Amino acid sequence: MFLRTGVTDFMRKILITNDDGIEAGGIIRLAETAREYGEVWVVAPLHQRSAASQSITLREPIDVYPHDFPVSGVRSFACSGTPSDCVRVGSLSVMPYKPDIVLSGINFGHNVATDLQYSATAGAAFEAAFQGYTAIALSEDMNGCHEVTDECLTDILDEFIDIKLPYGTILNVNFPGCEFAEYKGILRDRVTSHDSYYHDRYKAIEALENGGMRYMVDGVLNKIAEPGTDFEAVLNNYISVGIVRNVG
Repeated sequence: MFLRTGVTDFMRKILITNDDGIEAGGIIRLAETAREYGEVWVVAPLHQRSAASQSITLREPIDVYPHDFPVSGVRSFACSGTPSDCVRVGSLSVMPYKPDIVLSGINFGHNVATDLQYSATAGAAFEAAFQGYTAIALSEDMNGCHEVTDECLTDILDEFIDIKLPYGTILNVNFPGCEFAEYKGILRDRVTSHDSYYHDRYKAIEALENGGMRYMVDGVLNKIAEPGTDFEAVLNNYISVGIVRNVG
């Protein structure tokens, strides 16, 4: 069996999840490319589960159903739980063997800077790392321009799909949202920015009975980042690649 990156006589077992839901365009595009690298299983939330971080379901059952998926040869299942649930039930019960690698994404929106602590894309990857699997989180700009992602995803997987990471760490990859003609290259070993991609505030939207007030988060996009960080890379039209630690 010949696969990309020169590996022979070895079929990687690849588990893919996301936090945008199993019908999101990003996970479909990721699965299409991942087929070149091994046997692909998709276990992903049935609905949008962004910002769930690494939360898991403990006091409710988790339902898993086979789900139609528009990529041939991919075994796909929709899960009622969180993205981290998908990694756990997918690798421990749905798949008949442990995955060699877990890919989380491609997320609709960058996962850089301190926003990583909320990201369920990163959270699913961290859960995979906690379970002892190699894990890569992949995200892109939410402006809808996929040119750099689609052109360079294979290059990223060629380079990193067999990476060996320390326990409790993930590889975090973010693609810029520029046109390919404006793309500047890959910056590796990016550190996580201490700033935020959005500076959050809360806007009062409705007065409630008994003196209550209803609020809605109202983030303001930040366009200033520290040198050498993941955030700076994507702001300047580079692919950002960095190792991020969770527990260890």
